[in-house]
Amino acid sequence: MPSSTSPDQGDDLEACVLRFSDLDLKDTSLINPSSSIKAELDVSTKKKYSFAKKKAFALFVKTKELPAPPSEYKEKWWKCCQQLFTDQTSIHRHVATQHADEIYHETASVLKQLTVTSSTSKTLKPADKRNPFKEDLTHNHEVSAWLPDISCFSPDELISGQGNGEGEVLLYYCYCDLEDPDWICAWQTALCQHLHLTGKVRIATEGINGTVGGSKLATRLYVEVMLSCPLFKDYLCKDDFKTSKGGACCFPELRVGVFEEIVPMGISPSKISYKKPGIHLSPGEFHKEVEKFLSQANQEESDTILLDCRNFYESKIGRFQGCLAPDIRKFSYFPSYVDENLELFKEKRVLMYCTGGIRCERGSAYLKAKGVCKEVFQLKGGIHKYLEEFPAGFYKGKLFVFDERYALSFNSDIVSECSYCGAPWDQYKLCSTPQCRQLVLTCPACQGQGFTACCVTCQDKGSRQAASPAQSSFKEECECTARRLRAPRELLQQGRLPASPEPRPGDDEDGPCLHERPHLPFPKPSQS
Repeated sequence: MPSSTSPDQGDDLEACVLRFSDLDLKDTSLINPSSSIKAELDVSTKKKYSFAKKKAFALFVKTKELPAPPSEYKEKWWKCCQQLFTDQTSIHRHVATQHADEIYHETASVLKQLTVTSSTSKTLKPADKRNPFKEDLTHNHEVSAWLPDISCFSPDELISGQGNGEGEVLLYYCYCDLEDPDWICAWQTALCQHLHLTGKVRIATEGINGTVGGSKLATRLYVEVMLSCPLFKDYLCKDDFKTSKGGACCFPELRVGVFEEIVPMGISPSKISYKKPGIHLSPGEFHKEVEKFLSQANQEESDTILLDCRNFYESKIGRFQGCLAPDIRKFSYFPSYVDENLELFKEKRVLMYCTGGIRCERGSAYLKAKGVCKEVFQLKGGIHKYLEEFPAGFYKGKLFVFDERYALSFNSDIVSECSYCGAPWDQYKLCSTPQCRQLVLTCPACQGQGFTACCVTCQDKGSRQAASPAQSSFKEECECTARRLRAPRELLQQGRLPASPEPRPGDDEDGPCLHERPHLPFPKPSQS
């Protein structure tokens, strides 16, 4: 975030910032700041709003900077939305027309930070019994005081190496009670912009969940700051950060916001708390449990269930052998799935796993709260940490990730197939119909024949749209989601568990669910 000092800060500052103190950064339907909000302000507060908006705009543009080639007279270029801009006017025009919502939210963050600044002197009292370290952090009126010193590095050092094979992506979460998530939101925004990181960070009173990408220098500095932060240093350790090849290019932008949950399960943390999870198993302990489970002669009659609590499009391209993979589209459907299948978990030992461990924290707590399981265990660090130790272990296929890479490969196994011809294939692409955000498994041969949509309905809509551009606006109503149950019920045969899932033809960060159901089976393309 920018410095919290305004050029004309006066007695009327409090009146300005308090008007914005209740802005909800997670609400994407906020009104246009150039209309109603601005109209409500008097002349003095309009100055504050204008100042905040200019700073938000400048910081957003700053995050898109790239060093210009040595042969160029200019020192910098800009890259945004897969486009390269060589002059300041063009990048400003692009940001103003294509990223108005982001600038608006960032403006709200600046104003919220000013609220903290204004209220600092009133909120710090000698009788305050809160943690003094937390108090010093969250009420320090200079967010910049909690940013790392990068004066010894050139901008090129921080930005270079952000390419997909040279940079790095960090995945982490931390469950802990946070008193002032709005301040942390402002700080995290400033920190990521300071280090030229892109990605997503969710903050709530129950903790923080982040996936950020940039140069290896930038991610190293980010980890150091997080480990030294008084709010997190007693909860986070270096092993809590999972790393993979990538960079800032893996995310279209930086998104930092305040939410009720740091992973969207759809149940208030006050009802199902992270403080009552299942028993954590290290990757080595989990490996031994899976080995024991798979060695049993009849897994269907076992007292153990190996449960994948991710979404179906994640488990489709990679999963543990012998697992039960719920056919759900979002993690927020997981509680409904558990409720529909309570008999399935009765008197069972449940071994749960997910990508990085965060969904298991709340998911295991929900399952435990039902009181039907014998025991509930979860894989600490998730599949990510397991594959670091056992790349050739019991997890087969790719690991789905919620960014533009879609998947990480740790072994050569392919467990899924092309939706059209059934050939082994595990590389997702977005549906070719622009309004659809679902994922498709279609091999190069089928792509060459024009099979690039997620379902027949979308394929037809895409063709109509191409034929009649004027009629390009239509509501997405894919067969893919229309036929899918929110919480499918597993069929029990003679008291036994359902068979372990085989690759199913046609079947979100740790963070937010960006994509919906990939596809249903299609007629196979003709061989002519």
